[in-house]
Amino acid sequence: MQHLHIQLNGFLQGVGFRPFVYRLAGQYQQKGWIANTNSGISLHIESSSDLQQKFLAELKNTLPPFAQIKSLTSEPLPLENFPHFTIKPSQFDSQASLFVLPDIATCTDCVAELFNPTSRYYQYPLISCCQCGPRYSIMTQQPYDRARTTMADYPLCAACQKDFSTPENRRFHAQTIACSECGPALQWLDAQGQALAIKEQALIACIKQLQAGKIVAVKGIGGYQLLVNAQDKVAVARLRRKKKRPAKPFALLATDLAMVKSLCFVNEQEQQALQSAMAPIVLLKKHVSITQYQAVAPSSHLLAVMLPSSGLQHLIMQAFMQPLIATSANRAGEPICTDDQQALTLLSDIADYYLLHDRVILRALDDSIVRVITNKPRVLRRARGYAPLPVSLPVDSNILALGGHLKSSWAFSYQGYVLLSQYLGDMHSLANQAHFKQSVVDAQTFYNMPVKQHIHDLHPDYFTSHYAAQSPLPRMAVQHHHAHAFSCLAEHQLKPPALAITWDGTGLGEDNSSWGGEFFLIQPQAIKRFAHIQPLLLVGGDKANQEPRRVAIAILYQLFGEQWQGVAGQLACVQSFTAKELHILNIALKTKLNTPKSSSMGRLFDAVASLLNLCQLNGYEGQAASCLEAAASLSNTTEIYACPFVPTQPIIINWQEMFQQIVIDLPVLSAELIAAKFHNTLADIVLRIAQQAGEKQVVLSGGCFQNVVLTEKIHQVLECAGFQVYSHEQIPSNDAGLALGQLYYAHFYKNK
Repeated sequence: MQHLHIQLNGFLQGVGFRPFVYRLAGQYQQKGWIANTNSGISLHIESSSDLQQKFLAELKNTLPPFAQIKSLTSEPLPLENFPHFTIKPSQFDSQASLFVLPDIATCTDCVAELFNPTSRYYQYPLISCCQCGPRYSIMTQQPYDRARTTMADYPLCAACQKDFSTPENRRFHAQTIACSECGPALQWLDAQGQALAIKEQALIACIKQLQAGKIVAVKGIGGYQLLVNAQDKVAVARLRRKKKRPAKPFALLATDLAMVKSLCFVNEQEQQALQSAMAPIVLLKKHVSITQYQAVAPSSHLLAVMLPSSGLQHLIMQAFMQPLIATSANRAGEPICTDDQQALTLLSDIADYYLLHDRVILRALDDSIVRVITNKPRVLRRARGYAPLPVSLPVDSNILALGGHLKSSWAFSYQGYVLLSQYLGDMHSLANQAHFKQSVVDAQTFYNMPVKQHIHDLHPDYFTSHYAAQSPLPRMAVQHHHAHAFSCLAEHQLKPPALAITWDGTGLGEDNSSWGGEFFLIQPQAIKRFAHIQPLLLVGGDKANQEPRRVAIAILYQLFGEQWQGVAGQLACVQSFTAKELHILNIALKTKLNTPKSSSMGRLFDAVASLLNLCQLNGYEGQAASCLEAAASLSNTTEIYACPFVPTQPIIINWQEMFQQIVIDLPVLSAELIAAKFHNTLADIVLRIAQQAGEKQVVLSGGCFQNVVLTEKIHQVLECAGFQVYSHEQIPSNDAGLALGQLYYAHFYKNK
C-alpha cells in the first residue's frame, strides 16, 4: 500500500473530470479523494503500486471529452488509510489556473432529452450536463463550482440533487444543472419591459411574433441576440435601419445541417466546424438559387451560418423551422448587451420584444466566426466556444499586450502560456473602450494576474496606446506588421529565421507612413523589411479606406498623369463621381493635398474591385475585397500579369505595369477573369520574393489572408516550390491576433 498525492493541471474543471476519476477509482480499488483547486486538481490515492499504475494509465488514456492534462506531478505521502474514495469540496490556493473552459454548445444527449416528453428536462431551455453548457461566461471566481457561478442563486430541487449525487448519472457533480422546477425561467417582455408571459407561454409568444416579422431580443449564453425571420424582406430591412447596418451581411441560425445544406455548399471540414462543441458561425458559399435571402447578405457570395448552441436556440428553431437572422444585440460600435436592464434601455429603439431568463451573464462573448481555408478551419473571430483557452508560448511572465485598435483583444503571459481575451470589438466608441478596460480588470481579479509591463502598437493615437501611456508600468511599442508576423510564428511555435508576409488594410510603419503590403525577413537578432508594394496615394486620406473608387482614381493618376481622364474617363469608377468631385480630386492629386502614401495590399484589392465596378463604396470593412474574391473564384485561369520588382533595399513591387494591363483588359475580358489573374499575380509575386529571400519557413498574417482564393493559391505555389508555409488556424489572422504577436516579438527583441 502507498499514498500518492497527484497534482494535475489542464482543462480539467467543468468537463466531468472529478466524476470520471470517482468512477475510475471504484474500478481500480483506490481510496482517497479528489478536489478542485484554484490552480487545478488535487488527487490523493491509496492502493498497491500496481493498481495505482493501472489507474493512472487508464486515467490518462480515457479522459472525458474536452479534458486535457497539461501537467501531472506526484509525490508519496504517509498512509492515511482513507476508508473510501470521495469528491471533496473545492480548496483554495494562491494561484489561479489559466485553464478555464469556454462555454460549450448543448450536447446531443441533452438535445435528445430536450425533445423527449418523458424526460423531466423536456423543453427546459437552460438544459446542461457535465459535457455542455455555460462555463466562462458565468464563473464568478475559481475554482469551478456552482457556488462560484451565477447559478449559485438556484438551489437544486430534490430530483436535480439526486442526479448531482448519483455516480452513475451523467449529471453527477455537474455544476450548472437545473430544471423547470428549480432553475431560471423564461420571461416574455414587450418593448417597454412589461412582462407578458413566462416559461412555455413565453416561447410560444416569441415564435408567434417572429412569424409576424417582429425583431426579438433573445438572451443567449454570452449576451443578447436579435432574431428576425430571414425570409421577411420588410423585417430584415427594418432591422438594418434600426441597427444602422445598411449593407454588412447578417448571420443565419439554422435548425440543423439539412437546412444549412439547402442554403449553402458544405464540405466535410465545414460540417465538422458547424457541429463542433464550439458551434461557431461558419462562412459558407451560398447556392446561387437562394434568392429569398438576398437581403441577408446583399453583395456577398457567402452566408454566415450557425447551428443552435443552447437549449433555448434549439427550442426556437424546432418551433420556427425556417432560418432566422441571429445578430449581436448592440448599438452600432458598442459591446453586445449582457445585462437585462441594459438591454431594455439600449435596445429600446431596436427590439419589439424580449425573450430572457434569470441566469446572469458575467462576461460578454460574441459568436465566434470560422472559415475553412486549405481544408482547415480558420478562426476569424475568437469568442464564445474558444475564449479563454490559453496558448502555449515560452515568453516572459506577467506582461500584458494590448493589441491594436480594431477587432481588439489583449494577451497576458504567465508561466509558459498566453491568455488571449475574447474579441472585444473596435475601439472607436467610449462604450467599447470601457468594455476593454473592464475586461482587463475582470481578468486581473479572476486569474490573479499581476502585470509588470505593457506592450502596445506603434500608433500613438490608438486607444490601447493611450491606455499603456496612462499606466506607470514600463511599456514597449511594437510595429503593427511586426506583430502580425510574430502572431503566426507564435501560433505555430516557430522560431526565426523566417520570411513573413503581412498583408492588410493599414498599420503605422516605422517611417510614419501607412504600411500593409509587407515582406519581412525575420532573423534571431532583428527583423528587416525585405520588400513591399509600391506606395499608392490615398486621396482624401481616411476617406480612401471607405471608398475604393478613390484608390482607383489615384492609381489612374499615377499611371497616366494629368491625362488620366482622357484615357479612363468612361470607367465606372470615374463616372461614379460628379464633375465637381472630379475637379476637387484633380486638384488634390496635383498638389498632393491630403494624399498620404500607403503600401497597403488591402487598398490594392479595393482599387481592382473599383476598376471592375464590383464595389465603389465599402458598406462595411472588406466589402470590396470580398467582391473581388467572389469574382476570382469563378475563373480557373492560370494567367498572370507582369509585375516587375525594383531591386532596391527593400525591394519595391512595382504594380504599375499590372494596372496598365488591367485597364487594357477591362473592355475585352470578364471581371471574373481579371480578378483571377490579379490573385494569380499576387501568388506569383510571393513565390518570387520567397525565392529571393531564401528562407524555407514562410508565415502569412494579416486580414488579407481571410481570403480563401488568395491564401490557397499562395499555399499551393509555395508548397510546390518546397517552402514550409504557415497561416493562422486558431488565432485570427486579422488584428485580433496582434496581442499574441506583440508578446512573442518582445520575447525575441526586448533588449534590441
